[in-house]
Amino acid sequence: MNQEFSQSLDALTAEDLHLAFRAAADLAFNSVLLTDADHKILYANPAFCNMTGYSSRELVGNNPKMLQGPLTEPTVIHELRDALKSHQPFTGSTVNYHKNGRPYLVEWTISAVNDESGEPHFYVSVQKDVTQLHAAESTGNLFAKAIDAAYDGIFITNEEGIIEFANQGFEIITGYTPIEVIGRSPALLKSGRHDRTFYRGLWRHLNEGLPFRAMVINRHKDGHEIHCQQTITPVKNAKGRITHFISIIKDLTDRVFAELKLREQASHDSLTGLLNRRAGEIDLEVSLIQAQEESSPFCMLMLDIDDFKTINDTHGHSRGDEVIKAVADTLMDRTRKTDKCIRWGGEEFIVLLPFCGVDKAVEIADNLRQALSDVPFRDIGHVTVSVGVTESRADDTPAGMLDRVDRIMYHAKRAGKNQVVSDQGVDH
Repeated sequence: MNQEFSQSLDALTAEDLHLAFRAAADLAFNSVLLTDADHKILYANPAFCNMTGYSSRELVGNNPKMLQGPLTEPTVIHELRDALKSHQPFTGSTVNYHKNGRPYLVEWTISAVNDESGEPHFYVSVQKDVTQLHAAESTGNLFAKAIDAAYDGIFITNEEGIIEFANQGFEIITGYTPIEVIGRSPALLKSGRHDRTFYRGLWRHLNEGLPFRAMVINRHKDGHEIHCQQTITPVKNAKGRITHFISIIKDLTDRVFAELKLREQASHDSLTGLLNRRAGEIDLEVSLIQAQEESSPFCMLMLDIDDFKTINDTHGHSRGDEVIKAVADTLMDRTRKTDKCIRWGGEEFIVLLPFCGVDKAVEIADNLRQALSDVPFRDIGHVTVSVGVTESRADDTPAGMLDRVDRIMYHAKRAGKNQVVSDQGVDH
């Protein structure tokens, strides 16, 4: 059988062999890299591109050392070079870096393909990402734990407090990419707002093997403060010795900022008891961010009392105030507890409707319009409102939503007043 197989190989042309080996490399589960004698990349299979995050076009022509970083072992690289110089195959492992900065542990074998004179013409490297295997064996699957909680910022330090891993949530919260912090101390996040007593308490907990949890004011890469709920947990090996610390941080800056703003200023309109404009602006921004982060529907109503100037001019400002109060009471009575009713200014009101699609928002707006038109006012008669309705969009800003709903509301005015008009009813 071996003789038949050998004869079959002899019958193949060089082109046939090239195509067969190229197809095998393209389909290989392990990563395959081909370099020339000067160690310039000539070919990288799809598995290699997937492992590193680089496309074939980005890799070809470059030296594989582009994948090295702070945790790459110099001694391993030195051994590799010595083996290749002596025309010996090499097997080893070290830390390389993904295109996004994430470190990974690679195990690889490199062999030379010699020319007719016996000199290396190409080098073939077969590689495998063994990060998860190594993590499970040496650090209690720390990388897996980090991935499981990827929505929070996570970084892992060794027992000396040097960062060995940081996830993408860490980058989003702090502004630092993983490659910028690996090999450094978490002290780069210090804001200077905590004294020595705070840090003594932190290390007392950790050295006793206890988790530490507190509100921590860190500093973002660009300089501003970030208010974080931070939990630091010691990780012990089988002998009970602390080998690593896992830190999980949640960014609560927006919540803290909103609470401080609400305490610093009066948040309600003195005439109607509704939120005033400044408080409403904060709630609008928070509601919009929440809708965008959770991909949930969010709508806004703008109501304007029709012919309000005539009411004031004919019956006086005190009667005008009565109308404004009645509108405010109707809004509070006929909206949900989770909705926000705001006196935006003069005879204008805004209602924020979180977790509400445009069809439901139009229904709510029309119920409000009808309820208000049914309220009789002595000497004035019935009062109507014109209502604009808009639904948030993926790239919306508070100013953009306000401008849009204002234009929609005035469209309702021009269409005859006492009407509800939505995004769907206006051609923008």
